[in-house]
Amino acid sequence: MSLPRLVLATRPTVLERLLARHGTLGQARFFVEQRGQSLDELQRRHAEQENAVAAIDNAAPRDWRRARVTRSEFDRFLFQADDVVVAVGQDGLVANLAKYLDGQPVVGANPSPDWFDGVLVPHHVGAVPDLVRAAAAGRARCEERTMLAAELDDGQRLLALNEVFVGHASHQSARYRIAVDDHAERQSSSGVIVATGTGASGWARSIHAMRRSHLRLPAPVERRLVWFVREPFPSQATGTDVQEGLLGDSAPLQVTSEMDDGGVVFGDGIEADRLEFPYGARLRVTCAQRSLRLVRA
Repeated sequence: MSLPRLVLATRPTVLERLLARHGTLGQARFFVEQRGQSLDELQRRHAEQENAVAAIDNAAPRDWRRARVTRSEFDRFLFQADDVVVAVGQDGLVANLAKYLDGQPVVGANPSPDWFDGVLVPHHVGAVPDLVRAAAAGRARCEERTMLAAELDDGQRLLALNEVFVGHASHQSARYRIAVDDHAERQSSSGVIVATGTGASGWARSIHAMRRSHLRLPAPVERRLVWFVREPFPSQATGTDVQEGLLGDSAPLQVTSEMDDGGVVFGDGIEADRLEFPYGARLRVTCAQRSLRLVRA
């Protein structure tokens, strides 16, 4: 039996992105200060993340295998069944990871508690080594967070932890037919959002509050989804009766594109990783069979 592998997942810090763009620290500082800001805080945030990664790495058993992967590499990285994944950074990093995993436990480490909310990265760096060992031994307490699946009729599919957006790439008016349960309607709107209980704390929550919806948003471990149509437009050809609802474990939301071009489906805010949604394409959105195993203290 092979030893576990510790996978440290991060995303580039703001400082790293500035250095990639400007080449040197001096040029990055000049760029930031010309805009009335200071590089000092960005350097501190960067140091907090790197120190957290080093502390977790150093505290792991020496005979374990190790790997470090950044967000841009997730789609090319080969995650293994015995991996214990530690996401070091902000909450969105866990959402970015989720669709590439298949049952591996994820420990969320918050390197900057005064900066990141810590909904999906709730753990102080000092608590992470014990949680990693517990996860490797199968003793960790894990939340099975519901994910959703969006599948086109040609077999293309994507998974998401928070939500999927269905609409036009420009977020302008999108035309489609929507069907759920016994209700169907042709619509023109700025898109459809379908969210999990985890995603119900983000984009969906904003829509829910804005329209003063009476729907009960699902809990993160509940196998239910909530969906909203954004700004449906009434006309002689389109309606506004089918605007929001809840999906159970098996009932799908179905959308048929009536867009000549620009129709897209993407998950968790990653517009670059999307499905094209041309005229006539049919989409089904349901709870996914796969879930995220999020380690809790």
